[in-house]
Amino acid sequence: MRLDILKSLNAERAARRAAIVVTDVASGEQRFVRKADVAADPLRETLEAALRSGKSGMVETPQGKMFLTVHVPPPRIVAIGAVHISQALAPMAKLLGYDVVIIDPRTAFATPERFPDVKLIAEWPDKALPPLGVDGYTAFVALTHDPKIDDPALTHALERDCFYVGALGSRKTHARRVDRLKQQGLGEAALARIHAPIGLAIGSVSPPEIALAIMGQITASLRLPPEKQP
Repeated sequence: MRLDILKSLNAERAARRAAIVVTDVASGEQRFVRKADVAADPLRETLEAALRSGKSGMVETPQGKMFLTVHVPPPRIVAIGAVHISQALAPMAKLLGYDVVIIDPRTAFATPERFPDVKLIAEWPDKALPPLGVDGYTAFVALTHDPKIDDPALTHALERDCFYVGALGSRKTHARRVDRLKQQGLGEAALARIHAPIGLAIGSVSPPEIALAIMGQITASLRLPPEKQP
């Protein structure tokens, strides 16, 4: 790999930004494509598919056979609320390769006994979230049902490039939530990004079933193009 490409790649990885090294198999020539530049690239659809899959591999293109070396940061789930759903969600998410962070200022809930081997932050969202660097490879779920905790957390997430934002609650609950967030200055486009009621519509009842529905929806948001997401 050329030194200039390696330096650019290291910079993107340090900033948790995705990138692809495109190698022309016939000539050996390489070029570096940042995620931010994919939309203008002649191989846009191929590169977008590679970023969604997160996997490197050989592809046939109009320019010939290319090897795509895909570099994406590990996906992360930030869950607001050390609740029963989070207890089921955390091990599922870790099994699927996500880093997991649980935030809840209620220290009676945010305990290592309830969340073994999970990063816990027993602080209010306005203090806990800024150091995390919420980004485009972060899925964000608000699960407390408490506006004092969920609303500022959702505001933080919607002001950033999370690939998924979901919130627990019925349609009526969400309508009231939207009204509150509008009063805080969030626009229609931002509010439309919230998946609520959270999770795929699979008839979930128990916390593990709800966690499964959430992980299904998060996976679809990460792996599928927008037009194919359920």
